[in-house]
Amino acid sequence: MVRIGIVAGEASGDLLGSHLIQALKQQRPDIEFIGIAGPKMIRGGAQSLFPIECLSVRGYFEVIKHLWGLLKLRRQLLNHFLDNPPDLFIGIDAPDFNFWLEKKLKNKGIKTIHYVSPSIWAWRKNRIKKIKHAVTEMLALFPFEPVLYQNEGIPVSYVGHPLADMLPLEPDVSGARDTLKLDNSTLVIAMLPGSRQSEVRQHADLFVQTAKRIYAERPNVKFLVPLITRETRQIFELVIFNEPEKLPIELLFGHAHDAMEAADVVIVASGTATLEAALLKKPMIITYRMPKLSWQLLKRMQLQPYVGLPNILAGKFVVPELLQDDATPEKLAEAALELVGNKDKLVEIQEEFTRIHHSLRQNTAEKAATAVLAYLK
Repeated sequence: MVRIGIVAGEASGDLLGSHLIQALKQQRPDIEFIGIAGPKMIRGGAQSLFPIECLSVRGYFEVIKHLWGLLKLRRQLLNHFLDNPPDLFIGIDAPDFNFWLEKKLKNKGIKTIHYVSPSIWAWRKNRIKKIKHAVTEMLALFPFEPVLYQNEGIPVSYVGHPLADMLPLEPDVSGARDTLKLDNSTLVIAMLPGSRQSEVRQHADLFVQTAKRIYAERPNVKFLVPLITRETRQIFELVIFNEPEKLPIELLFGHAHDAMEAADVVIVASGTATLEAALLKKPMIITYRMPKLSWQLLKRMQLQPYVGLPNILAGKFVVPELLQDDATPEKLAEAALELVGNKDKLVEIQEEFTRIHHSLRQNTAEKAATAVLAYLK
């Protein structure tokens, strides 16, 4: 039996991990996976020693509040792997957590693969020195990343992004609207406030007030808000309840893909959802709010003028970003309505996102599995 230690940090890592586990098991059914896994990875056969939610913390000061628990968990995990050495360790995203773990294991002679390059091209570029001591190989999702590692002498494989493999090049808008029982003449706006409770708290009132302004201009509108947990749904429901005006907002339990595919425009908190919206060829407004101190620290380290993945991949502002102080209901509503009415801009967005889709479609799980299996021979 071959044992792989594996640690994923949040929902996007769970998705990557589940596809990788499936691809590896197709070639090596004798592999067992143990570490920190989400529900998709667990369904694929991984054993999780701790809940994945323990690592789903974002923002510098938010991390500090949970720091003692995170450090204790990381030490417990290290002790487990030192007492029961795996044949290989794979860290999926969660760089601050995983690089420390990977360095300790690498120093003990255990090969370490990190799946998903941290955004050294956006901020904290000096992390690459730390990465060199931690990883045996990096698996990169984006085509501009490998050269950064090659320049530092770090083994790297470009594997593409699994979402590009999963999603068709042509979105099925009518099918998604049929699924959600939406009329084709309705203006549909999907609103994705984020997956974490902290993100939904930051964005819920902003999104509701934005919906209020759009509704005043375009009464034939429907807002779809997909939320993935009972807790995030309750946060958003409370904001709607406190709004005296009845708005055409429908909360969905999951169905983020359907909501975006059905939409004319997407208003989305910066993160992996922006990439999915781009692969669905959707015009979007990227937004984000976080605690002020966290934002000030982040801005000081930012290396690029954009934070949204679609704009980073395009190397230009294809879609607007309204962040922090610019994230106001007035600006979001104005940007959304402007996109709806600009046919030339919609064509430009669709063409750019189609190009990105082709570049990321690399049969990711199989490529990643091939890179991993090279260390198990």
